[in-house]
Amino acid sequence: MKRLTLLLVAVALLWPAAANAQLTMQMSNGWSFTFAGNVNVFWVFTKQNTQAGDASNSNIRTGLLPTFATFEARGKEAGMNLGVHFGFAPQINTPAGCHDNFPTIGVCTPAGTQAGAQIDMRQVYLTIGLKDGSQILAGRELGLFGRQNIVQDMTLFGVGAVGIGSGQGGGTTLGRIGYGYIYPNFQPQVTYSTKGGTQTQISIGIFQPSVLGSGGYTFTSIPRVEAEVTYNQKSGSNKFMVWAGGLWQSTKNAATGGNTLSSFGGTAGVKADISDLTVVVSGYIGKGLGTTLMFSGGEVATNGTSARPSDGGYAQVMYHANKGKTSVGASWGFSRLKTDQTGDGTKLVLSNLYSYTAGIYHQWTKSLKLVFEGTQEGTTNAATPGAKQVDVSGGFMLFF
Repeated sequence: MKRLTLLLVAVALLWPAAANAQLTMQMSNGWSFTFAGNVNVFWVFTKQNTQAGDASNSNIRTGLLPTFATFEARGKEAGMNLGVHFGFAPQINTPAGCHDNFPTIGVCTPAGTQAGAQIDMRQVYLTIGLKDGSQILAGRELGLFGRQNIVQDMTLFGVGAVGIGSGQGGGTTLGRIGYGYIYPNFQPQVTYSTKGGTQTQISIGIFQPSVLGSGGYTFTSIPRVEAEVTYNQKSGSNKFMVWAGGLWQSTKNAATGGNTLSSFGGTAGVKADISDLTVVVSGYIGKGLGTTLMFSGGEVATNGTSARPSDGGYAQVMYHANKGKTSVGASWGFSRLKTDQTGDGTKLVLSNLYSYTAGIYHQWTKSLKLVFEGTQEGTTNAATPGAKQVDVSGGFMLFF
């Protein structure tokens, strides 16, 4: 049965034992309706090692992958496969010990919002499957740039890094976001993809452009362009996948006149399934992207016209035992944001976040996964030199 979301398709590719959608209704007009998703719950213990002290916290929270409730309708008309998709991504946790609807203490504001246990409408899109097997996707869905970097990350099924000082944070964790890749985000887009299930697939789309988080670049007259190509090869029982992607955007800091800044990025990676081992290596470079959440600050140099460079990557090894039901993995990654020689007058590393993660991922039943992880994250940026944090987590993921 075909997965309801692109992200959960990736889940199925990485973890063959993950459960398929449990509810499908066939309509008399030939359309079908499907409901699927997941719920995940983790206990996360964090202990800091910073100049401010060694604070420790416990949190019961959602992991990197939010819980999902997805609804999809599919039908065929005029030889085309049509579909609509809605993906709700709620989280269970609230920040800083907030609970229920009592947000009057500390940072628990505003009133009546569950203070962070929010419903995130991540996916709203339609699909048009053309007769040659290609597809047009229009709506809100995961971006193309850096998409494979996150869906191949083992911490997608766990917690990974939570962020130094964010032991009581709300929302999802970071995994390797900002510790090996930049988050692709769920974004409004119109994307064309060649036929899936083939050796090579190409996707290219126009996206809602983003204002930059620095420099006053808030005018976006043309869409952002993102693209991705994947190549799959099989040799006996071994499988290999190579991918590459790119991004370009132009942003202005005035309605008329002013300066124009171009943001661009490139990413690539390889995945190899050799016997009981899976190895993933990926990386990215960019200018004017910022870091971690992309377009969220630090993109522009102090002269106001130059873009700052960023780069990062991760390496990951997993061993699959017990007929693939139990996987043990380890990974390391980093993300850096640097000054621009021309725009900042110097070449320094503004931010360098890194993390090591080890995890055990056990498919307890067809639908239920048991996960244990340990992560050490750190930074070497000038603001908090030598800051480190240990994150230990255990929990459940139930796919339905």
